[in-house]
Amino acid sequence: MSFFINVYSNGSMERVEAHTPIMGQEVLDLANVSAKESVVAWRVNRILRPLGWIVDSDAEVEFVSISTFEGLEIYRRTLTFLMALACKKVLSDDIFVRYSMDSSYYCELKSGDATREQADTIKTEMNRLISMNLPIHMAILSLDRASDIFSRQGDLDKSRLMQWTGMDPITVYRCAGMYGHFGMPLASSTAIAKTFDVILCEPGLLLRFPSINDPCVIPPISTTAPQMGVFREYSEWLSLLGVTTMDSLHDRVANGASLDLVLCSEAFHSEALARIARHIIDKGQSRLVCIAGPSSSGKTTTSKRLSIQLQIYGKNPVPVELDNYYVDRKHVPLDESGQPDFETIDAIDVPLINKNLNDLLKGKEVQLPKYDFHTGTRKHGSRLKLRPNDILIIEGIHGLNDRVGEDIPRDGKYRVFVSPLTGVSIDTYNRIGTTDIRLIRRLVRDYRTRGHSPERTLSMWPSVVRGAHRHVFPYQQSADTLFNSSLVYEIGVLKGYAEPLLRSVHESSPVYGEARRLLSMLSFSPVIPSENIPNISILREFIGGSCFY
Repeated sequence: MSFFINVYSNGSMERVEAHTPIMGQEVLDLANVSAKESVVAWRVNRILRPLGWIVDSDAEVEFVSISTFEGLEIYRRTLTFLMALACKKVLSDDIFVRYSMDSSYYCELKSGDATREQADTIKTEMNRLISMNLPIHMAILSLDRASDIFSRQGDLDKSRLMQWTGMDPITVYRCAGMYGHFGMPLASSTAIAKTFDVILCEPGLLLRFPSINDPCVIPPISTTAPQMGVFREYSEWLSLLGVTTMDSLHDRVANGASLDLVLCSEAFHSEALARIARHIIDKGQSRLVCIAGPSSSGKTTTSKRLSIQLQIYGKNPVPVELDNYYVDRKHVPLDESGQPDFETIDAIDVPLINKNLNDLLKGKEVQLPKYDFHTGTRKHGSRLKLRPNDILIIEGIHGLNDRVGEDIPRDGKYRVFVSPLTGVSIDTYNRIGTTDIRLIRRLVRDYRTRGHSPERTLSMWPSVVRGAHRHVFPYQQSADTLFNSSLVYEIGVLKGYAEPLLRSVHESSPVYGEARRLLSMLSFSPVIPSENIPNISILREFIGGSCFY
């Protein structure tokens, strides 16, 4: 008996008939799909699957290439698996993926500091594995079987994490005799991962890969020394705290230490913000503090808490929100799909913000605007005039854009970039992406404050991410300092708020697969209660109960 597969590609649908169970690669060979060589997975009835997934009944499918955010993430995880496999084969060692930066994963060898020779050896072995076109098989194993395999492989953190979560059965991937566990599919063959590099970045290594802009080219490294310092400081602090993976987080929570984690995390933020305030004071000439970062990074609470620290030093912070400078909604530019692009800087009235900033710093009184998000129009807000001891603080996604405050000398500005830059990993191979942290934060906040359904937030998120990559992240290199708004404990708290929302997404929804992926990620975290979170915490900006609103 035959069945039909509806293949969606390039905005059209092609109907493929099959007579026997069929895998993704076979359907790909039959269908008219462009750039087949870059396809890394497929979506079967809205759920992301590896190309080795078998379809044996009517289905709707869409192929995923590395030119998409999901496809690029699959490419990265496949490369991570190959790097771990290469390390075990040629060094009898293992890697720990610490954080991401500049289209790279910073990794450390478990045995200690890496050398240039080791980087070259790993790269050579990865190229050999890729040239062999080895299959990467998916397998579904029982909990005890998977736990035993990872224990014998030396991946004790994975084995323990599986016991903590109690997932049964478990999806794993196998290549050249080595098993890996990942939160999303891997490519079906090593041959897909041709574009990469491994270089020394003392004391560890950088696994480099393409960006979303060009899947065939590795972009240059632009991370500055201060940025690297923030990454390393937080990683070292997590190590000192003894919480680097979900296994260790489960252990701390199970032993009654969740309150300690909350208090230590908040103290770490307070200390970092005090240090930034001291830098601003020491600089002396800065009467304008610019705070920027991507959506749901915690900019608003950061600006409020930084203001408190500045007051301790005798300064009077005066906030100005860039969101109040949006042009009327009917004038917002459209993106390539014809939808309003609220992420571009042209969605705000740049001439007006610059005029207001210049007049304020010259001692003039100005009429500030107030944007009404319900009507999509701008109205008159309060009037403002700076006093000699005032420091103007502007906050918004475009706060570091060169066009904002372009007439103000560089010495007169202090720039702060805010983002959850790195955090606790699932295990040694699997990070929790900072983009996912921001998405979960926004999912919870938008449902609570704006009544947005989970579907709406998930549907809008790809355009938000594209906007951040175009209009926000390119300016982080110009920042005087970076503030890492990650909290060690936050995923455990957000889990309790986000899981019910994600489970409400119906299987007929276009974002059902994305909801299931996020639920899978959250399943690795323990639940941490929210009652002990201080009302000044950045997390309160998203779950509610902040003293600043």
